[in-house]
Amino acid sequence: MVRKIIQIDQEKCNGCGACAQACQEGAIGMVGGKAQLLRDDYCDGLGNCLPACPTGAITFVEREAAAFDEAAVAANQRAAQNPQAAPQGCPGSQARQLSHRQEPQPAAAPGELPSQLRQWPVQIKLAPVKAPYFDGAHLLVAADCTAYAYGDFHRRFIRGRVTLIGCPKLDGVDYTEKLTQILAQNEIRSLTILRMEVPCCGGLERAATQALQASGRFIPWQVVTISTDGRILEP
Repeated sequence: MVRKIIQIDQEKCNGCGACAQACQEGAIGMVGGKAQLLRDDYCDGLGNCLPACPTGAITFVEREAAAFDEAAVAANQRAAQNPQAAPQGCPGSQARQLSHRQEPQPAAAPGELPSQLRQWPVQIKLAPVKAPYFDGAHLLVAADCTAYAYGDFHRRFIRGRVTLIGCPKLDGVDYTEKLTQILAQNEIRSLTILRMEVPCCGGLERAATQALQASGRFIPWQVVTISTDGRILEP
């Protein structure tokens, strides 16, 4: 049958894997470092992957293609819930939980604080909607600049939290829907929003607070603002 389906320009594709993460049906995968449409019958033709692509490599075409197979997609999605299933998308965006040994640092690096990061990936765009490390977690949604501006970022904010970072101005996306799904589908215990004092960071704060409201969750939350010279600004 002739129908609308996506097409991926291999020359424009930069291999980021964002489209594979955005495709809930599993139609897109990474092959040789480039995104490819793996199965026509997994593509519903709605184009959720289009806005996720930072290079505009994905477009719609009308061509002969297998009909969208909802049952096959559902079976694939059930298989994806198995933690032993092979990951989709860019290998660097594979979700995993991290652990760090809490032992004294070597004498060669006195006072060095080990990483407090508990999970991977950390980018909001690449994070899965549902993952075991989200359940019971204290969630930190931080503007990516805060890690550079605030010197004690790991100890003061990452420690004891699951961390997601992003910049709505650079990513050019609205994180509200993604954060809403994360909050709604996992047992998050609290939410901390860490932003810079600059106006463009208002987009991150707005997305996180609107997501909390839309999720229907009633959990403790706070907004912390960092100045450009690295200070925590009091409300």
